Amino acid sequence: MVTRAGFVGLAGRPNVGKSTLVNQIIGEKVVIVSDRPQTTRRAIRGIAMREQTQLVLVDLPGFQRPRDLLTERMQQRVERELSDSDAVLFVLNGEEGAGAGDRFIASLLASSTKPVLMAVNKCDRLNRSRTIKALLGGEELAVGAEIFPISAKTGEGVEPLVARLAELMPEGPFLFDVDDLTDQPVGVEIAELIREQILRRTFQELPHAVEVIVEEMEEQRPGLLRIKALAWVESESQKGILVGRGGKMVRAIGSAARVEIERRLDSQVHLDLSVRVRRSWRTDEGLLDRLGID
Repeated sequence: MVTRAGFVGLAGRPNVGKSTLVNQIIGEKVVIVSDRPQTTRRAIRGIAMREQTQLVLVDLPGFQRPRDLLTERMQQRVERELSDSDAVLFVLNGEEGAGAGDRFIASLLASSTKPVLMAVNKCDRLNRSRTIKALLGGEELAVGAEIFPISAKTGEGVEPLVARLAELMPEGPFLFDVDDLTDQPVGVEIAELIREQILRRTFQELPHAVEVIVEEMEEQRPGLLRIKALAWVESESQKGILVGRGGKMVRAIGSAARVEIERRLDSQVHLDLSVRVRRSWRTDEGLLDRLGID
């Protein structure tokens, strides 16, 4: 029986719904979701099976102008992953229409030799006339690309898109075990789930200045995992916000993250979360290497 497997790079501006779409296709939450820019910092591979085809969906950071070493590395990773993909899925926010960032992405993809599909997302929020307008805008933006109206949130229109992506994958053996959902190490998954709760509870500059790392994981007894995690910030004032008065904020973050971690690992979890200041970590080459942001 012929099998197919390949990589699909997701391109798009920040917050167009790439991570939500990856989770929708896989049927499980493997990528954190937030309305904050820079939610996705690494190239995260989600693995979806459709009959005899394995789709490796590469959820990439949104295209943006690099502002520091962190965002410079993120942008370089985007360009490298797209060049290595078997197909590119360009995700457009149908509610907002095309902006300067979308036109920049389209200009980069215009010279690509890889098949390019476009998903016009958030069509569940549009009436018929606005949907048609969004699709026409997509056609003007990515000339020659096949266009699919979808809702990553509800799943509307997603399966026809996935079926077409599957047809574009090269013949060959599966790249991962059929039961795998992601290539992320467990420690990175846990750190991301904690960071997701920080993003949901903090505002302004703080989400960009926070990174989380899992320092220790130990099974204390069958069914109980002890996790020690550290959240880095860049200043004492940021630490004060994240800890909160009397430790209220960090406890709320830890409690919410523990629920998500337990759901993901199917195990009881004791989470020890602390906050530490590490100034200018976003420009620290060694630390970014350690975090896997290459």
